[in-house]
Amino acid sequence: MSLTFLFRTMTRDFAKVSVCQHVQSLHTGCQLLAAEKALLMKLRKTTGYTFINCKKALERFDNDITQAETWLHEEAQKEGWSRASKLEGRKAKEGLVGLFIQDTAAVMVEVNCETDFVARNDKFQQLVKDVAFATLAHHRNKTQSKAGYVKSILAGDELNKLCVDEGASLSDRVALTIGRLGENLSVRRAVTVDVPAEWHIGSYVHGGVQGQTEVAMGRYAALVVFQGGEKENWDVLGRKLGQHIVGEAPVALGNMDDLPCGESETRLLPQTFLGDPSRTVAEFLRGQQARVLDFIRFQCGESLNDKDK
Repeated sequence: MSLTFLFRTMTRDFAKVSVCQHVQSLHTGCQLLAAEKALLMKLRKTTGYTFINCKKALERFDNDITQAETWLHEEAQKEGWSRASKLEGRKAKEGLVGLFIQDTAAVMVEVNCETDFVARNDKFQQLVKDVAFATLAHHRNKTQSKAGYVKSILAGDELNKLCVDEGASLSDRVALTIGRLGENLSVRRAVTVDVPAEWHIGSYVHGGVQGQTEVAMGRYAALVVFQGGEKENWDVLGRKLGQHIVGEAPVALGNMDDLPCGESETRLLPQTFLGDPSRTVAEFLRGQQARVLDFIRFQCGESLNDKDK
């Protein structure tokens, strides 16, 4: 066997080994890239933060997704408080009213933002849910030993102190959402009611947000507490009364025997009933053998004036 032949054979075998090693290296590298991409996608989906920030977090903690997520939340909270202080003076009159009823209790909250665009954002709507659930939990905690009709009204300062999951305050959650959305946000007000078993809660939300089934959301909402009526008609009756309250904006209940004073009437019972203009609300209720005991109406961004007092 000549030296030339041996040399060619050795060169060919070396080339094959090199190519195989290179292919294996590329394959391993692709696997690593795929694994890192999967982690990145998972972290992005779980947290909602940008790809750049998620990548930075994974690199910082050597692809430990738990530590990366914790760090992202901490950084977002810092950024949120920083942005919140900068945006504090900006007007926030858009937003949503959230309404939730469970058994014999109900809660209605108003959360504000600067633009209707942000009000349609999932993160903002999640904040509305957080406020509603935290408010209802607080109400039940404080009123569990009370019987009868219980109504609680909370302003923004009181609401911000309430706790959400993992011991964070609502003000922390608001700041975190500000950091994510870049607009001034505020939790404006909330009302909760708890009724005896023989009373009923009706509701109506106008301009509702599609896809939100757990907590109803819109720009206008009403809760109405009533008694009587046929059991199979309670939902319809409560909705009709709620629609009237949203549409006609009464400011007081009035009495069943009050005489109406025209289009300027602001008492609920003597108002012309929206669902049947031939009757007053009181006349409609007599026909249903029912009576309204209380009602609350929220309009997002409305001037509260006397309502705040």
